[in-house]
Amino acid sequence: MSLPTVVFLDRATIPRHIHLPALTFSHRWQEFDTTAPEQVVERLQDAEIVITNKVVLSAEILAQLPNLRLVAVSATGVNNVDVDYCRIHNIAVCNVQGYATRSVPEHVVAMMFALRRNLMGYHHDIAAGEWQRNKQFCFFTHSIGDIAGSTLGLIGGGALGQATAALARALGMQVLFAEHKGQAECRAGYTPFEQVLREADVLSLHCPLTEQTRNLIAQPELTCMKPTAILINTGRGGLVDETALVDALKQRTIAGAGVDVFTQEPADINNPLIANMDLPNLLLTPHVAWGSDSAIQQLANILIDNIEAYAAGKQQNRIV
Repeated sequence: MSLPTVVFLDRATIPRHIHLPALTFSHRWQEFDTTAPEQVVERLQDAEIVITNKVVLSAEILAQLPNLRLVAVSATGVNNVDVDYCRIHNIAVCNVQGYATRSVPEHVVAMMFALRRNLMGYHHDIAAGEWQRNKQFCFFTHSIGDIAGSTLGLIGGGALGQATAALARALGMQVLFAEHKGQAECRAGYTPFEQVLREADVLSLHCPLTEQTRNLIAQPELTCMKPTAILINTGRGGLVDETALVDALKQRTIAGAGVDVFTQEPADINNPLIANMDLPNLLLTPHVAWGSDSAIQQLANILIDNIEAYAAGKQQNRIV
């Protein structure tokens, strides 16, 4: 009996300094740093198990892979996999959950402090010689706000939202969880969506991207927010209308924004946020909120453990 073949299509999504545990069962291992769409079918012809982070496995591609039995997604989101096709054709799908409950909240808090205290603005002013022109021991070209005593609005009450709430409360913030947009009645512990928009000093997004949440925050929602408010998105790029956000920042409809995720990744120079990244109230990072060393190591451990569980006939972190 031939050994099962395991293929990792985008190994470069896990940094080389992170230890990827070895599978304990007998198998053939193949890995590729990156895989272009036209290479997927060829590389998976003999595969029983595929590991993917962002490589798309559509129904058209999956239909050409008769040996495939498990799709192990090395991330939480599975929108790159046609889950319905897998369900119909008895292909198991598992993902990695709960690995970034320290990393993402800390990134949110870091962005929150940087924007509220205008750290980038002061850094750039020093570089431009503003300190020397002022001839004082300090200077105040940007307002500096406190985090303690302010209100954090959270859209998304899952593990990441809850972990962010815990950090915020430790900093002395009041926390409001937003009910689903358009929902007439609120669940216990939730506040009407529009009320959260109006009251939040910082609004942080932690919900999945679906057809219902696409452009969840657009011009009408940004207009509802305080002019002193900050928007932080470490969820998914499509949650925010990027053009509307840039307009709101330029017009000072809101005070600032921290963005870690984009509608298309990598974002090119035509992306409205990239094209306006010199705005003093806009902080961009390249989808790295999840990526502390400890979080990625946890991801790698869970990923391999998911595959081990499948090989042992167990269900773990299964989507299908």
